[in-house]
Amino acid sequence: MSDPMTLNQRIVLASRPVGAPTPENFRMERVALPDLADGQVLLKTIFLSLDPYMRGRMSDAPSYAAPVEIGEVMTGGAVSRVERSLNPKFQEGDLVVGATGWQSHSINDGRSIIPIPTLPSPSMALGVLGMPGMTAYMGLMDIGQPKAGETLVVAAASGAVGSVVGQVAKIKGLRVVGVAGGADKCRYVVDELGFDACIDHRSADFADELAQACPKGIDIYYENVGGKVFDAVVPLLNPKARIPLCGLIASYNAHEAPSGPDRLPLLQRTLLTKRVRIQGFIVFDDYGDRQPEFLSAMAPWVRDGKVKFREDVVDGLEQAPDAFIGLLEGRNFGKLVVRVSRD
Repeated sequence: MSDPMTLNQRIVLASRPVGAPTPENFRMERVALPDLADGQVLLKTIFLSLDPYMRGRMSDAPSYAAPVEIGEVMTGGAVSRVERSLNPKFQEGDLVVGATGWQSHSINDGRSIIPIPTLPSPSMALGVLGMPGMTAYMGLMDIGQPKAGETLVVAAASGAVGSVVGQVAKIKGLRVVGVAGGADKCRYVVDELGFDACIDHRSADFADELAQACPKGIDIYYENVGGKVFDAVVPLLNPKARIPLCGLIASYNAHEAPSGPDRLPLLQRTLLTKRVRIQGFIVFDDYGDRQPEFLSAMAPWVRDGKVKFREDVVDGLEQAPDAFIGLLEGRNFGKLVVRVSRD
């Protein structure tokens, strides 16, 4: 039986944001956990993943997944340790990963958590060997169909998804051009991750600089940002270019139509005349059954140093709202995780 006095610290959705989220959209609560029932486990959260998709879950607009309801725990993947178990599949001390949310503890029936192997850091199961890494790999390989000698562009190139996209593309023999915000991130992408070039999207001459970095055009644009980056990419697309689409972080906080000219006709003409393929995907909906394929490829690359990763670790569950707000503003540098417990 679990201790009925175990206190769970959790962050719930207090109100739906209009535009960018604010601290007032979140509320910290402390609640006592009930006793465990047969088949359940008590989990203590070690690391919480913060990801851009969470902004969509704060809205009640129609989407691929149900929104977080007002007063509900914010959704999110986490690595947890089993503190108590009444489930024969799990032992006390086991490390697991699952969508247990923004909270210090949770009770689970075992059906939505997966054991993780021993890793240099358990948080890797939330990044390069977790959902972001799998998003990068499956989108690139299945939709991007990379071929040696082609040119790939990826935005948010220092982030959890973009950094993996570019490194895998380099392994496959492509010219890789990243887009990132600021000189430090661009330097890291080229010097540490091995991209051929990285363009600062804050530059006044961004579109021209991107064109100069892609003298042979763009064969694959891995889209996870949208906005002005996409606008600069469209004229550079080669015939039969491919665009895996996994995110649009530039517009997640938008609450009205963008100003300026209507660029849809130009995009439609480009898609038609150049026979461009653009395909959106949700990684676990579309590729959930291919996780072993992803891990069999990615784990050796990580082990051998062919794919590097960087984490941006924030300490304390109470810091999650501010860290998440910063994520949407591009303040993080690498995969953003919250260390909820020192374990």
